[in-house]
Amino acid sequence: MTATKANLTTLAACLALGVLSFLAGHDSIMLMCSVPALVGLMILIVAVQWVAFIPAWINHTEKFYDLVGTQTYVGVAVIGLVLSVLFGTAGWHHYMLVGAVGIWGLRLGLFLFRRVHQTGKDGRFDTIKFSFARFFMAWTAQAAWIFLTALPVWIIVSSDRPSAFDIWVVLGTALWVIGFVIEVVADSQKSAFRAAHPDGEQWIDEGLWAMAQHPNYFGEMLLWTGLCITGFGFYEGMQWLALLSPAFVYGLLRFGSGVPLLQERAQKRWGNDPDFQRYRTETSLLLPWPRRRS
Repeated sequence: MTATKANLTTLAACLALGVLSFLAGHDSIMLMCSVPALVGLMILIVAVQWVAFIPAWINHTEKFYDLVGTQTYVGVAVIGLVLSVLFGTAGWHHYMLVGAVGIWGLRLGLFLFRRVHQTGKDGRFDTIKFSFARFFMAWTAQAAWIFLTALPVWIIVSSDRPSAFDIWVVLGTALWVIGFVIEVVADSQKSAFRAAHPDGEQWIDEGLWAMAQHPNYFGEMLLWTGLCITGFGFYEGMQWLALLSPAFVYGLLRFGSGVPLLQERAQKRWGNDPDFQRYRTETSLLLPWPRRRS
């Protein structure tokens, strides 16, 4: 990608975030200068990524990219909760959402931070971290990822209406728990497998990975879908844009920076191995499910 295309992509992302936050924040708490709280949270998310970009660019490093992203979720969720408490709209639903984001963010952030320091780099940034425009685009893309992925959370905690603890909250929370457990178990199993096979010459075919090629991604999709569902009894009007969250997470992981990249790397490494081809053919892509025997 050229610098011009990267700059245009960054600009388009900023405009899209601005429009989306304004539309979905129609009944947000109003901040200073009549700025909807949802717009304020979006601006804060972008600002944190841009500030973090400065030392990242100076040192040409991606080692704290994921940590900054995941902890932005946590920090902004807490700020949203504080706003709802100050304006008298906070309830059990708010505390559950912020707790879920906090647990997820702290766990994933530390996991990714340890992994990038153990491997020494993140292959996604091998070339782009030396291009100002492309590296800046990556940090802006992270802001879009944060805002879109947790959009249901930002909408609910920034609203000037209280949220009831109803059956949708219970159902969505249950799905979040299941998804979170699947993701944690899958990540733990893969870390243990890598430690036992440091040469990287064998693909993981154990535990959840024997039933799905990407069970951690399935857990990620499920937990954010669960958080979106918790708001089904709350959303009104343009707040239903919260449905963009699970659609975005699925699209990103299934067709964007998730499955396609890993599938390409695996094909290059083991594509000529008939056992690997059999694994790919017989094993579910995302949903952990008993293997199809050919």
